[in-house]
Amino acid sequence: MEAQSNLGLMYAKGDGVPQDYAKARQWYEQAAAQGNAAAQNNLGTLYFKGEAVPQDYVLARHWYEKSAAQGNADAQLNLGALYENGQGVPQNFVQAYKWYILAGASGDNRGIAFRDDLAKRMTPAQIDEAQKLAREWKPKTP
Repeated sequence: MEAQSNLGLMYAKGDGVPQDYAKARQWYEQAAAQGNAAAQNNLGTLYFKGEAVPQDYVLARHWYEKSAAQGNADAQLNLGALYENGQGVPQNFVQAYKWYILAGASGDNRGIAFRDDLAKRMTPAQIDEAQKLAREWKPKTP
């Protein structure tokens, strides 16, 4: 599972092999189907960017959600951005803020910066709700 995800990353970046998003997608799909959070996030990014697949924010959200549910900070950050911008989901600052909090707690300092920036556009009640949701959130196993 980890090896498949790593092979996907090699093809996506062209690291030691010719860059090939279609091959990256194939490896990511195999690893993602087995519950690999990194592969799920990377597959979501292919759909977000439209690399080797048609651009599809809803499918990007699907894969980000699977990965974020396992505590993957990159996916949590990506999911927050989808909610903040209303891409593949209705725009929802409370959900975006929650995912940014969780990304920051998972070690991604960008989550803290994005959370603080988003807070400038939120009411105190929205921030309180998002903080409550983040406190209640529990990671899931694949």
